[in-house]
Amino acid sequence: MPATPTGPEADRRRLDTATAAFEPPFAAVDLDAFHANAADLTRRAAGKAIRVASKSVRCRALLEEVLALPGYQGILGYTLPEALWLAGHGFDDIVVAYPSTDRTAYADLAADPTALAAVTVMIDSTDHLDLIEKAVAGVPDGQAAPIRVCIDIDAAFVAAGGRIRIGARRSPLHTPAQVAAMAREVLRRDGFKLAGLMAYESQIAGVGDAPPGRPLRGAAIRAMQSRSARELATRRAAIVDAVRELAPLEFVNGGGTGSIERTTAEDAVTEIAAGSGLYQPWLFDSYRSFRGRPAALFALPVVRRPGPETATALGGGYPASGAAGKDRLPQPYLPPGLSYDPNEAAGEVQTPLLGKVAASLRVGDRVWFRHTKAGELCERFDTLHLISGDEVVRSVPTYRGEGKTFL
Repeated sequence: MPATPTGPEADRRRLDTATAAFEPPFAAVDLDAFHANAADLTRRAAGKAIRVASKSVRCRALLEEVLALPGYQGILGYTLPEALWLAGHGFDDIVVAYPSTDRTAYADLAADPTALAAVTVMIDSTDHLDLIEKAVAGVPDGQAAPIRVCIDIDAAFVAAGGRIRIGARRSPLHTPAQVAAMAREVLRRDGFKLAGLMAYESQIAGVGDAPPGRPLRGAAIRAMQSRSARELATRRAAIVDAVRELAPLEFVNGGGTGSIERTTAEDAVTEIAAGSGLYQPWLFDSYRSFRGRPAALFALPVVRRPGPETATALGGGYPASGAAGKDRLPQPYLPPGLSYDPNEAAGEVQTPLLGKVAASLRVGDRVWFRHTKAGELCERFDTLHLISGDEVVRSVPTYRGEGKTFL
């Protein structure tokens, strides 16, 4: 059998052929790339289970798809209502990665034995425990089982006596003593069960160490990440030891798509969090240690030709979250060689695209884009067309398509 043609033009023809029956704008996932990325993530995890970050997928069918693969176990959710919804659809191991103040959702959790067994909520202060206790106090026959909690640990890199801090501003719990004190408080209260610990090293997992065209910045990032990884490995091990002296732990979660190799090497970590690497958004192209295949894409139609080297697409203004900048914009992907008009960029209702290749585009042609991040694409589309080879094998709803917009 002849080999399947590869390369940008072959990929463009394959994607266009597969989706010929659909009118853009639409979103699609290349299942062949999705499965190849999933296999590479498990290879990098070196035997430790991967907990799938649902915010990076936001499609129930694809969560089921990846959790059926070897090496994947459980979901890392992003809101408590999302976790309750997933538990109601048969997902039985969900850790909510961020603290919630949703009192109604806590009352629903306490009243649902299935959810109580499936869902673990995140805390990092006694304020969270107090809020939960008040939220469930009036639930008739509530809390037949204790509410499962995970303690979030600050994984940021701190140096120069605290004057330098690199990493997401998450938990206030940084030291073994602070985390152990929090664990004691959980254990003191009858309505809670301490299930696990989590520490997300955003300065490693979410920051590419080889930014294109910026070698000095890349060297500085690698030096910071190396120091941060050494410091965190020592501190995380001490934290886990301190807590395990008080109670057993079911899991210690760490890492992310960009830090799997480093995190899985730590004995203290029992499972890895990852999700973005399944879709491989373009933000994750700037790592030296791995190279995923673009899996999640969206297509826009060319609707006019205002100049000889300009093609204007309909819509496209789908910036990613984070500090505003050019790196938050989607990337024109196929055909290669297109760039934004600096005065318009990715627009609310139209996106002019410039370059010599634009001269070959005609009204009605498609341009394929990659989002900067992973799951945020699904907040813009209600359906994902799943492609294998040059065919759409099925079309499935995103969270939005199921009427769910949790954030």
